[in-house]
Amino acid sequence: MSTILALDTSTENCSAALMINGNVIFREFESPREHTKRILPMVDSLLSEAGIKLTDLDALAFGRGPGSFTGVRIGTGIAQGLAFGADLPMLPISTLAAMAQGAHRLHNVTDVLPAIDARMAEIYFAQYQLNDAGVMTLVDKEIVVTPDNLLANFNKPEQAFYTLGTGWATYSEKLAGLNVAQLTACEGIQFPCAQDMLVIAAAELIKGNAVAPEDAMPVYVRDTVTWKKLPGRE
Repeated sequence: MSTILALDTSTENCSAALMINGNVIFREFESPREHTKRILPMVDSLLSEAGIKLTDLDALAFGRGPGSFTGVRIGTGIAQGLAFGADLPMLPISTLAAMAQGAHRLHNVTDVLPAIDARMAEIYFAQYQLNDAGVMTLVDKEIVVTPDNLLANFNKPEQAFYTLGTGWATYSEKLAGLNVAQLTACEGIQFPCAQDMLVIAAAELIKGNAVAPEDAMPVYVRDTVTWKKLPGRE
């Protein structure tokens, strides 16, 4: 059983979680502008509770986006720094996938449409479906889209879905017209949480999809933002 640390600062929610000996412990706090102050103490607290050091980990997972540009950059940079220092492989995890996994954990659902408010009258959106291993798997691709464009182009009248995230909360009335068989809201899931990244991360580690810290990149979904690697690793 792998020992994996996950952290996420991609949205208003700041969270860190540790999987050790099959058990999960986590810290979570909604703090839109305090991620840089809170995330490392969360990590230290988890390692202390588990009685291990960073170098005892098998891998470090992080929320690679989409989400707040600043939040995604903070999370990626801090995760890279920790991984470089402890010589750990990294597992970039989609924030939308983490939300989908959270919906399965809390509500035992299998077909979900997570959406994060992307500002500028757009949402980050994707369709996820549970696979046989109990891991939420992306259907098609993650996109940034206006509610109107989503209504015009997402047509699955035979299928029912569960919805979650700030994107649905912000545009609930408009998105209620989506051309699907049924929409049911998943209560209690507005943001991604690091504890739900662990299930996905463990599966990715087994499949050999870990990357070196210098190759761990954020995913903004919008194409208008560029990312610079750490100094000396361009």
